[in-house]
Amino acid sequence: MAETSVTTASGGFAGRIQDLLKQADIALALGIVSILMVLILPIPAWLIDILLALSITFSILILLVALLIQKPLDFSSFPTVLLISTLLRLALNLASTRLILSHGNEGSAAAGMVIQAFGNLVVGGNFIIGVIVFAILVIVNFVVITKGSGRIAEVAARFSLDAMPGKQMAIDADLSAGLIDEGSARKRRQELEDESSFFGAMDGASKFVRGDAVAGLLIVFINVIGGIIIGAMQHNMTIMQAASAYTLLTVGDGLVTQIPALIVSVAAGMLVSKAGIEGSADKALMGQLGGYPKALGMCSGLIGLLALMPGIPMLPFLALAALTGGAAYFVTDKQTKSEVKAAEAAAADAAPPPPSEEPISSALHIDVLRLELGYGLLTMINTDKGPKLTDQIKALRRQIATDMGFVMPSVRIQDNIQLPSNAYVLRVKEIVAGRGDLHPHQLLVMDPRGEAIQLQGEMTKEPTFGLPAMWVDESIREEALFKGYTVVDPPTVITTHLTEIIKDNMAEMLSYSETQKLLDEVGKTHQKLVTDIVPAQISVGGIQRVLQNLLAERVSIRDLPTILEAIAEAVTHTRNLTAITEHVRARLGRQLCDTNAGGDGVIPLVTLSPEWEQAFAESIVGQGEDKQLSMAPTKLQDFIARVRQTFERFAMMGETPVLLTSPMIRPFVRSIVERFRPATTVMSQNEIYAKARIKTVGSI
Repeated sequence: MAETSVTTASGGFAGRIQDLLKQADIALALGIVSILMVLILPIPAWLIDILLALSITFSILILLVALLIQKPLDFSSFPTVLLISTLLRLALNLASTRLILSHGNEGSAAAGMVIQAFGNLVVGGNFIIGVIVFAILVIVNFVVITKGSGRIAEVAARFSLDAMPGKQMAIDADLSAGLIDEGSARKRRQELEDESSFFGAMDGASKFVRGDAVAGLLIVFINVIGGIIIGAMQHNMTIMQAASAYTLLTVGDGLVTQIPALIVSVAAGMLVSKAGIEGSADKALMGQLGGYPKALGMCSGLIGLLALMPGIPMLPFLALAALTGGAAYFVTDKQTKSEVKAAEAAAADAAPPPPSEEPISSALHIDVLRLELGYGLLTMINTDKGPKLTDQIKALRRQIATDMGFVMPSVRIQDNIQLPSNAYVLRVKEIVAGRGDLHPHQLLVMDPRGEAIQLQGEMTKEPTFGLPAMWVDESIREEALFKGYTVVDPPTVITTHLTEIIKDNMAEMLSYSETQKLLDEVGKTHQKLVTDIVPAQISVGGIQRVLQNLLAERVSIRDLPTILEAIAEAVTHTRNLTAITEHVRARLGRQLCDTNAGGDGVIPLVTLSPEWEQAFAESIVGQGEDKQLSMAPTKLQDFIARVRQTFERFAMMGETPVLLTSPMIRPFVRSIVERFRPATTVMSQNEIYAKARIKTVGSI
């Protein structure tokens, strides 16, 4: 039972010790305290051997880590590691000094086997050689490596701090532009802070290496003088014996500490000089030194010439010349293969991808406007002579937007081999809306007086309005203009035809999305009006229907704020879209009168007789939104004949009068007139602006 309890107690104590050692912070604290204890307490020679081996191992590990890291921040703890390694070497130097001065007369093993080995192996047992070697190591470490590393660290710290505001602004700009998210910005800010902190710490840590070299030099000097005094005065040794014994031990001790110091200095220099180079040191250096085959080839040639000089050993230089020449060949071959692969990859990227099967959903797409050309008319698109068809269509889109407030959809132009070579077809939502034949290298001549054209050419009909016309050669343009004829080139014929097609179908082309876009583009001063009526009083679809009703009668909707104000007024007492449209037309009276006025500013009117006004009023049946016209067919035919006869008579006289009706029957009269004379304007008495000048030219 006693043994069991003792075993349990000892096992529990060992477990607590292991748990204690597993905690890294406590282990580090114990290590630092142990180093400080070495500075104070005397330690035996065998323990110094172990600690010196640990110091050398630690310094080699630091150098290898500095060589293999990808970037300096991967070893951000280097300043702390440098302090610990320096403190360890100084502590061991002090402990070995105590042993050398105390037992130096006993032989070369007085301070341990490691110091003895360095003293005999490195300096060959000759303390004068040892002093010289030690001095050279100190000079290399102190003057060359440490000083250069310190300067690099100082400049890097200064530049890093100076560039920090600019880098911070660049991160904020990328975040504001949406190039990075908040997480990436936070990570980059942290890396920036770590970088400035690291280089600032390296600037101070380089002083550790410098101080270590100075301390090593002073300790060696003190040990040599003190050893000679102790050997001569206390141990009855001659001056030469004391100098040989104590100097040999002191130099061995100095080499044991200075070689690890030199290794750590090299690691510090590699770390601070790496700067912005990415990748491990071997890849970064070899990739740059060995990446220029011309330099390797020239180096091989120069070394080869040097090997042929008298007195120069030929074998090593020829071997190096062959080595650099072979490297130049292999690097050149590798770069050539890489360029070939890059060219093949670029050619593969530039080559058109194999035709993929067109998705079925693409068959559902409908072109709002499409112009199909025969192959003989394709020269009008790419011609360098005369106006291009595409340029005229661009100008047409701008003109319609200015005149009607309607953004004309894009026109898709494509060739159609099924058409005759000089034919074209205009389609609205895939349905044929117009067609015609052109002579691409001739001019279309028309007589505005309606008389026969007295020129030599091919008679035809103008495709837009069906008027008599003639195709003539371009050489007789001046003669046609002199005779007062209208001369039109083929692209203008198509543009004119397209203009009429668009005006006839604007209502159908105004989609829901286009209506929403028009509302979004209303000026800021009228956005409150839009938010008040949409969707509380009327939907976007309702506004679309009102605008379509206006466009169907070729009324410009450019003054959209006034139209929205009129809609806001009308929806307070009716939801009938026809009644809302009539109220909007009344608000646009000044615009309508200006559009239909003649050159003298007077609006010619043709009025309905009281009999026809009463006939239409009595034929309206239903209430509210169910109102409709119910007139006898014979009476409708009589009305149509009278309107056609009256307006054709005025057309022969060169006038285009407006048909004036009462407000109540105007929509129904228009619905009849648009079927046989769509270009005839029908206005109500409410739409006549108070200051407009009118003239009644006839009555029906």
